[in-house]
Amino acid sequence: MELDEQAVRRLIGAMASTIATHADELTSLDRAIGDGDHGINMQRGFDAVLADLDRIAAKPLPEALAGVGMTLVMKVGGASGPLYGTLFMQLGRALPASPGLAELLAAGEAALAAVKARGKSDVGSKTMLDVLAPVLAALRASAIADPAQRAARLVEVAEAAAEATTPMRALRGRASFLGERSIGHMDPGARSSALLIAAAAQALAPLPASGVAP
Repeated sequence: MELDEQAVRRLIGAMASTIATHADELTSLDRAIGDGDHGINMQRGFDAVLADLDRIAAKPLPEALAGVGMTLVMKVGGASGPLYGTLFMQLGRALPASPGLAELLAAGEAALAAVKARGKSDVGSKTMLDVLAPVLAALRASAIADPAQRAARLVEVAEAAAEATTPMRALRGRASFLGERSIGHMDPGARSSALLIAAAAQALAPLPASGVAP
């Protein structure tokens, strides 16, 4: 799968659009168990990405993703900037120019490990990892041959995983200071991760099973 400039532009635009659409929701979720600025910060970051879209989208996919990550690090406040920046930058480092499913899985594993290390956290702590890890596992285990159906399945997994953070107690981040009071609220980082995965899946549903471009 080799993405041309228009496909890269479509991918980035879809992610930025979903963050803008759900910014108030993300801020409301964060207001319950955090600083109340997750949606505002994420929209600021992706607005900055859109402002530089011509330059970013002109690059091959790995460099474009790294560019998105660097912009998020610089523009998104709180913990989200470093974490999402790490995610995108590591994906950019690990992906070849024309990735297939195997390469995407390997890059996803590398990015997941990088986010764990950056946040000093792991699955089960009520963070974005509780969405990223199940989605990666579902992609690895999926026997669905049709790319569009496989993408739809990943969106379902992401949404369910975000919902599953609601009854969890936060062990990392600002929400962990609330202890038991963090229970009963969806983690905003998990929700934004699910939204970005859905946007990416819908923008790039045709995914080849090997590195051979379709």
